[in-house]
Amino acid sequence: MTVTMKQRIIDDMKTAMRDRDQVSLGSIRMLRAAIQRRELDSRQSLDNDGVIQVIEKMIKQGNDAAEQFAAGGRPDLEHKERLMVTQLQQYLPAQMDDLELQTVIADIVEDTGAASLRDMGKVMMQLKIKVSGKADMAKVSALVKKRLNQLQQQV
Repeated sequence: MTVTMKQRIIDDMKTAMRDRDQVSLGSIRMLRAAIQRRELDSRQSLDNDGVIQVIEKMIKQGNDAAEQFAAGGRPDLEHKERLMVTQLQQYLPAQMDDLELQTVIADIVEDTGAASLRDMGKVMMQLKIKVSGKADMAKVSALVKKRLNQLQQQV
């Protein structure tokens, strides 16, 4: 029997409570609240993909906040945000490395017949389906731009 992401999060919360791990417990409680909020807003239960989307959004927000705190001279708050991000990243599937990403991008660019930056939307739409949760989409977007620019210059 496969354990769902939500059940894994609940189990980890119980473990953190037993171990009195306040850092993990705080991160997990914030994650559970975000999941519940999304479920209430959409009026449906989230599957694993939905939970991964919530986690990715929280990681992006945490990284943005950490950068803001660093720029504002608040290393204590920056450290706290980075710890939360680290805790949340354990729930994401294994991340693809650059070589894997470039291979997938090349395949999708070829499949869609993309030849310039104008085709970026259709490439990104296909990539989102294929690599969601396995790669940082900002990084993917930058790699796609680079690839499409290379193709455009070859013409």
